[in-house]
Amino acid sequence: MKRRGRNPQLNLFYLVFFFSFILSARTQGGGGGGANGRIQFDAGVILDLNSWIGNISLSCMRMAVDDFYAVNSGYSTRISLHIRDSGGDAFGAASAAIDLLNNVQVKAILGPQKSLQASFVMELGDRAHVPIISFSAKSPSLSSTQSSYFMRTAYNDSTQAKVIASIIQEFNWREVVPVYVDDEYGNGIMPFLINEFQLIDVRVPYRSSIPPSATKSQILKELSRLKEMQTRVFVVHMTCDLGLNLFKIVKEEGMLKEGYVWITTYGLTDIVNLVGSPAAKSMQGVLGVRPFVNMTSKLRDFKKRWRKIFHQENPHAIITEPIVFGLWAYDTVWSLALAAEKVGMNNLTFQVADISKSSNDIASIGSSSVGPKLLQSIQSTEFDGMAGKFHLIDGQLESQVFEIVNVVKNGTVRVGFWAPPHNISGWKNSKDKLDAVIWPGEPEQVPKGWEWPTAGKNLTIGVPVKPGFPEFISVDVDPHSKKQVPKGYCIDVFEAVMQNLSYAPYTYEFFEAKDGNMNGTYDDLVYQVYLKKYDAVVGDVTIIANRSLYVDFTLPYTESGVSMLVPINDNSKKDAWAFLDPLTTDLWLASGAFFIFTGFVVWVIEHRINKEFRGEPTEQLGTVLYFSFSTLVFAHREKVLSNLSRIVVIVWLFVVLVLQSSYTASLSSMLTVRQLQPTVTNLNELIKNGNHVGYLNDSFMPSLLKRLNFEESKLIAYNSPDEYHDALANGTVAAIVDEIPYLKIFLNKYCGKYTMIGPTYKTDGFGFAFPKNSPLVSEVSSGILRLLESKKMGDIENNLYGNRSCPTQEETDTSSLSFRSFWGLFLITGVASMACLVLYLSHFLYKHREFLQSWDPEESVWKKLAFLAKLYDQREHPDANKTGEGKEEQVVGDATYPVDVMTNAAISGPQTPSSISNHTIENFESEEEIEASSDEESASAREISRHNPDPPSFADMLTARDQRDP
Repeated sequence: MKRRGRNPQLNLFYLVFFFSFILSARTQGGGGGGANGRIQFDAGVILDLNSWIGNISLSCMRMAVDDFYAVNSGYSTRISLHIRDSGGDAFGAASAAIDLLNNVQVKAILGPQKSLQASFVMELGDRAHVPIISFSAKSPSLSSTQSSYFMRTAYNDSTQAKVIASIIQEFNWREVVPVYVDDEYGNGIMPFLINEFQLIDVRVPYRSSIPPSATKSQILKELSRLKEMQTRVFVVHMTCDLGLNLFKIVKEEGMLKEGYVWITTYGLTDIVNLVGSPAAKSMQGVLGVRPFVNMTSKLRDFKKRWRKIFHQENPHAIITEPIVFGLWAYDTVWSLALAAEKVGMNNLTFQVADISKSSNDIASIGSSSVGPKLLQSIQSTEFDGMAGKFHLIDGQLESQVFEIVNVVKNGTVRVGFWAPPHNISGWKNSKDKLDAVIWPGEPEQVPKGWEWPTAGKNLTIGVPVKPGFPEFISVDVDPHSKKQVPKGYCIDVFEAVMQNLSYAPYTYEFFEAKDGNMNGTYDDLVYQVYLKKYDAVVGDVTIIANRSLYVDFTLPYTESGVSMLVPINDNSKKDAWAFLDPLTTDLWLASGAFFIFTGFVVWVIEHRINKEFRGEPTEQLGTVLYFSFSTLVFAHREKVLSNLSRIVVIVWLFVVLVLQSSYTASLSSMLTVRQLQPTVTNLNELIKNGNHVGYLNDSFMPSLLKRLNFEESKLIAYNSPDEYHDALANGTVAAIVDEIPYLKIFLNKYCGKYTMIGPTYKTDGFGFAFPKNSPLVSEVSSGILRLLESKKMGDIENNLYGNRSCPTQEETDTSSLSFRSFWGLFLITGVASMACLVLYLSHFLYKHREFLQSWDPEESVWKKLAFLAKLYDQREHPDANKTGEGKEEQVVGDATYPVDVMTNAAISGPQTPSSISNHTIENFESEEEIEASSDEESASAREISRHNPDPPSFADMLTARDQRDP
């Protein structure tokens, strides 16, 4: 706040009254000699001397002056305290400050005691450049940013807002009601307290403000309002006098019984130490927070001396502790004494403003020349005081550790601490939680923090009245009381949950009109909770978005989703060609192709060495097909000789085994299981065909179907499963769209004729509806979770659906096997067969590499291929490469060729592959002729080979031919 500018006319009086002012200032103690020759430093003190805190603080301040100068006897300055009584109000505090500034010209003011008083006085201090140091005005609305000359040697109330929020979070309470004094002190903490509650997701449904001078009737009126609320956790922030009156009335009204929680801020926590047992009896079980003061030997000695002095001055007082405000007052005096000594007394002048004004006029307040230096000196002062470390940050005492106490019997018991950043910790243990707390009424468990219904009332539970599905909700008559009572699955679930919530008694009320029918739709029923006609709604109520705008739902206790109910047809195919159905066309074709391919690969590998794979072309083709297809039943009789062929056959037999087993299983299923197929598969098909759709009356289905683009004229409402069946059977509707629990009840009755398709639309299932922010929502939801995990829920569902299982479309659908399911097997056998084929052909070409390299490049490709075919068709014994004997061909190097080819080559001399092929293609002997060759020729060939390790010459081959053909 800006200071008002001085009146320019005052400058005329400065010189006139300068010397008289100096003299007056010295006469009044501004710089005159003090005790023991020290320079006197005048400091004002503004307290409410009729209050406990005022008297305690004054005695501590006087002791602080004596203790300080007893320790520092060599200091040149000495503080002189000028005491003023504020009378307990802001006007008295302001008057006292003006008097001290004008008449005493103090250099600093200690106090005032209350935040509202400080808000006035600090403006005067800012005007006079006089530091205002308060050790008890804790409201966050007061700060050095508003007045540069205001300092707070106490904890800011915003700090204890964090402490209280930690306690609320420790016990998991979800709602809190602040009860505070309606003044600067009480209102200052509220924004910080609400903000801390929001950070931990705690609601504040109501703020209870009480006037500072409230009468008993006013307090009773406010307490009556609190008793009617559900919340039972209250945070009290007010002065000691008002707080004590409040708790006396709280006890009279029975609000200190089991279930209630009261937490006090540290402005009120010390009232038990101030008043003693009268306060303790009215606050049994209350939790309180206050700054923690470590008990040192210095503090213990101080308390002993303080009790003696205080009771001498106040012989009838029952106070036994100086409390934290007294300790802060003590430390404040020490900080001022240290600062005054640092500043020195070279310039203690107090500039006069307007002496023509009254000494009690604000305009007459002068300006302290030492104020800026003194302010800076106090802010930089640090020492270990009675209350702990004295260190100012931004003009206020640095917050440290808080202790949490519990009012028990005639005093308080420490149950834990709070310190950043670890928050709450116990005192007797090192765990991150408080010690055991004695709550109001001394319950065995921690209070849940709410009560509903209040004042012993019963919950009124709304119940729908609707025919059609009595399995969920129905009206029955009690044989004993002859009264109507609800029955069904929903009631069973609700009562099973509420058995563990005995603190919430309830009665049912049917939502019915005079004619006995339901008095509106389900949306109307849920809206009655919002109108506070019902405390809750129990029934087959679906959790949907528009309803949640007015009520809070518990967790669902049924299966969720909306599905479609349609008739089914039995499409079982059991004609003469049913054996083809297990496999799709692509799998049949792939299987046949691989049968032929596998037989071809085996024939290629076995043809030259295995007699069973030789013969006329037609015989060989029949052998290939017979061999490959006979593997289907593992009836092949041909013996394979090559290891490559054996690899191909083994891999193929594995594939055939899998195919055969799958085919058998699929065919058996198709011939024995009913093939139930729905008449409609999706909603889009219904919309496209313009079919009529049925739904349950009084449900939310019409709005849902309209959003899915159904015409309203195509929608027909029904009331029962029998009506569903009739409409589907006679073709009135093509499908029924309803929630899954209803459809399960229907299918349980008409099993085998209909099936569910979907779900086509997601919902959250059935839930219980409660008012917005009702604490019962979380309690009942937890009960539902426990019930769902128990055996009892299974028993309840068995009563609803029974043990009968009706097959759905997914359970009866046996589709044909496709190539997609077996392509991996075909890949394996294809790779194995192709690899073996490539290896065999590579080996064949490698054996004849010398001959192939000598081919005439000008020879046509077709002649070369024809020659290779003839060459491949020649039979080779399996042991040809091992012994070189028993062959029908002549060995040339690493290759073998027919003897006639070599003989012709010998006659004609060295020839090109082209000439050789031209000749041999025309003159090749048949295989039968080669086999008819005489033993003499074979002997001659062996003889030549034995005596000639090198390849035979053309002359040798010619001689062999002449011996064979004389």
